[in-house]
Amino acid sequence: MKKLIITLLFLLIISPVFAQTQNKSDNLREQPDLYYVNVSVERIYFAGMGYVVQYRKSSNQIGSLGIPYTWFTDAASKAEMVKLPRGPNWPNMTVFYRDGNFSHIRLYVHREKGHPTWGLTPQGSDVSRHFQDQNSFKFDY
Repeated sequence: MKKLIITLLFLLIISPVFAQTQNKSDNLREQPDLYYVNVSVERIYFAGMGYVVQYRKSSNQIGSLGIPYTWFTDAASKAEMVKLPRGPNWPNMTVFYRDGNFSHIRLYVHREKGHPTWGLTPQGSDVSRHFQDQNSFKFDY
């Protein structure tokens, strides 16, 4: 009788551990696949339709893309701008993907607009090629 009580007590103590493990594995399967790509920003230009961002590719070349101003409208939008603290920090850009598709972009920028990474597009230059699709963009890294 003692052995039976000890065995039942042991099973009663151990069974919640297996139940928690089962719940964790179920939750992991439901989460979407989220990953990001982080690149250094060389220059950010103000344009009529949005920001034109020049960034450094992995091949050490310069790439550029356009981010419309409308993407920065609210908290759950496609783009977010984070101002870096004062100091020698250099701007960068992080592009997030969810299940292999573009999710959102985050720009970490220098807070002072007089910093060398901020600029204006030259008057008369055509930047419309960077803003052809307002829902997505082509990002080569």
